[in-house]
Amino acid sequence: MARWCYRHRLVVLLLWVGALFGLGFSASTAGTNYANVFSLPDTDSKSAYDLMEKAFPNTSGDTDTVVWKVDDGSVKDSAVQNRIQPALDKIAKMNGVGEVTSPYSGARGAAQISGDGKIAYAQLTFTQRANEVPKDLVQNVLDTAQGAERSGLQVELGGQAIQRVQEPPQGLSEMVGIVAAAVVLFLAFGSFFAMLLPIAIAVFGVGTGLFSTQLLSHATDVPDIAPLLASLIGLGVGIDYALFIVTRHRRGIQRGMDPEESAVTALNTSGRAVLFAGGTVCIALAGMLVTRLRFLDGVVVGTSLTVVLSVAAATTLLPALLGFLGPRVLSRRQRRRLAADGPEPEKTSGLAARWSTNVEKRPRRIAALALVVMAVLAIPVLSLRLGATDQGNDDASTTTRKAYDLLAEGFGPGFNGPLQVVSDGGDTATLVKDMEATPGVARVAALPPAKGVTVIQVVPKTSPQSEETDQLIDTLRDEVIPKAGAQAHVGGVTAVSKDFASVTGDRLPLFIATIIGLGFLLLLVAFRSLVVPLTAALMNLIAAAASFGVLVAIFQWGWGLDLLGLGKEGPINAFLPVIMLSLLFGLSMDYQVFLVSRMHEEWVHTRDNARAVRVGLAETSRVINSAALIMVCVFLAFVLSGDSGAAMAGVGLAAAVALDAFILRTALVPAAMHLLGNSNWWLPDWLEKRLPHLAVEPKEEAEPEPADGPASAVHGFVRTAEGEPVENASVALLSKGGRQLDRVDSLADGSYIVSVPAPGTYLLSTAAPSYGTRATQVVVTDGPLVYDVELAEGEVDAVN
Repeated sequence: MARWCYRHRLVVLLLWVGALFGLGFSASTAGTNYANVFSLPDTDSKSAYDLMEKAFPNTSGDTDTVVWKVDDGSVKDSAVQNRIQPALDKIAKMNGVGEVTSPYSGARGAAQISGDGKIAYAQLTFTQRANEVPKDLVQNVLDTAQGAERSGLQVELGGQAIQRVQEPPQGLSEMVGIVAAAVVLFLAFGSFFAMLLPIAIAVFGVGTGLFSTQLLSHATDVPDIAPLLASLIGLGVGIDYALFIVTRHRRGIQRGMDPEESAVTALNTSGRAVLFAGGTVCIALAGMLVTRLRFLDGVVVGTSLTVVLSVAAATTLLPALLGFLGPRVLSRRQRRRLAADGPEPEKTSGLAARWSTNVEKRPRRIAALALVVMAVLAIPVLSLRLGATDQGNDDASTTTRKAYDLLAEGFGPGFNGPLQVVSDGGDTATLVKDMEATPGVARVAALPPAKGVTVIQVVPKTSPQSEETDQLIDTLRDEVIPKAGAQAHVGGVTAVSKDFASVTGDRLPLFIATIIGLGFLLLLVAFRSLVVPLTAALMNLIAAAASFGVLVAIFQWGWGLDLLGLGKEGPINAFLPVIMLSLLFGLSMDYQVFLVSRMHEEWVHTRDNARAVRVGLAETSRVINSAALIMVCVFLAFVLSGDSGAAMAGVGLAAAVALDAFILRTALVPAAMHLLGNSNWWLPDWLEKRLPHLAVEPKEEAEPEPADGPASAVHGFVRTAEGEPVENASVALLSKGGRQLDRVDSLADGSYIVSVPAPGTYLLSTAAPSYGTRATQVVVTDGPLVYDVELAEGEVDAVN
């Protein structure tokens, strides 16, 4: 497939461009139809919602609030009324505004003025839901209302529709993330063209994914946070997957391969790992379905579709683009060096190699230090409290946050999250009296009944996010309503959020067990080992605990919120643990696959665990860290999205990826694998026979058939860097599939000779007790090959 895409690159490029623009045109024509379905079956708040929908079917439009405050006098003063009322009348006449309830209209309006007469509010109801209201209309409402301001008169607006127009321009966070990723890629590659490749793959993958999700919103319930999360994860994996493949391709060209063969080899090695890694991300995302939370179904659809299209772009469009670039995927300096000095030797050096050697020498110390760091970061997770953020968590400079604070100041903190007790039978009058006498209740007001249903609005004394409000809901449900003998249910946004958090918390263990179990099975089949997937599962749990600890410290405790400009502290969004754990387990599985697949490749060839771990870490740590740095930049850019849920997910995922890549995969995992030794690759024989074979790595070429006698030989001397002979060095000849064909010990003068069964390519592995292992590919033709081996202490040498 890679070769076909490389050779038919223009066709592939035109197909992708056509798909992107075709889906974009269709999506822009159809528009959006996102819907947040928070109601949960078999919950009290869902029963209340169903009764209200039956009695009041025409209350679906979004209701927003205009709040004003005077510094001196009263809001009832004629000077204030003469400024506010004309603005409200003008808003009421706007096309798309259904009703405006003014505090200056009779007895009903008097309840909309605070006790001290300093603060008042008007409610305006749009004819559509918040996400459907045109932004131009909302901006017009905002400008008209705030146009009434003067010195001593403050006017603010709150509500979901208002919140939409104060968000930064759509796509700002994505653009910032892409620019940050481009900078990291340019520093990693040193080539402008090579930098553009992962960016292009991410743009095509995310673009087609978002347009497809927008079209699917007309067929199924997709929440409005789904496209944000889809672009967040799509940008991260799209850039990362292309980075892994391009890095392998550039290495192949530097080693002297033809660009086409290098691209095919890169896709047949790193491309396979990308396919497998993308599959693990989708499976981790699909794990959200076991929670049976309808709100998350659309998130699964949007994010999984974007990941699939990003993988498709990396495995089809990328080889086509590599065909257009040819050797220009290298920088000019690298091309000049290749032309002057010839292919580079297959040797890993620099910081990555030195770190890999240090991990091998001090695995206990490094593992202990990494565990301590992760444990300290995980401590805040013990105080995790799930709930829902609202406009009280917005930045203090926003009009929605100012309106929220004014309403809390004038009418009490519970006014921003009233409870709706919906009764369809029993003694409603007694229920109202009992609720008025309940501790923690500020006000109770029963609306006129309709179709046998009575809605009683209960205003708590505490804010919607406080634990006392949660306890009040439990008291009403468990004690007050049964005692009054009424048939009633507690609903409203605050009650729905509480039920959502409770259901999420109850189903979280099943969800975690599901995605860990699926990940374990995938790695078990891929790497033919019981210990590797067990280690990965444990590391994923450690990474999850530490990242949630960071999230709690920032968003729940408020550490650094002002510095980041992320508003006010509050509970962690109830849906976030499920979404974050899915993405975290999928992404950490990516890094585990890329790291361990290289180790496994070396293990198959040499059967030397220490060498496999050392070489695997030395060769992949740089690219994994670069990929992680890109993801951190992309995720942190979503702080600019203006959506508190996306900002929380962005910070949490950035912390998770940074901890996973820089501490777990770079230090703890290789240190643990050094300590476990050959048991890393242990698998019972009976299980080996029953497991299906999954080719994460390319199929080995057929090994040469042994001739009647030795067809040839490899001989030479084993010496140190100073030219001294090395006695008793173990010299082994292995096939490309890793089977040992011959092994000898060097003599006193360092000489050796191993038999070769037939002409071909082999692996010559040399090891001595006080020196590093050296492995080199040798090509044997018709005659004997003379090959001298030089050993150096602590050397890290690797062969692909």
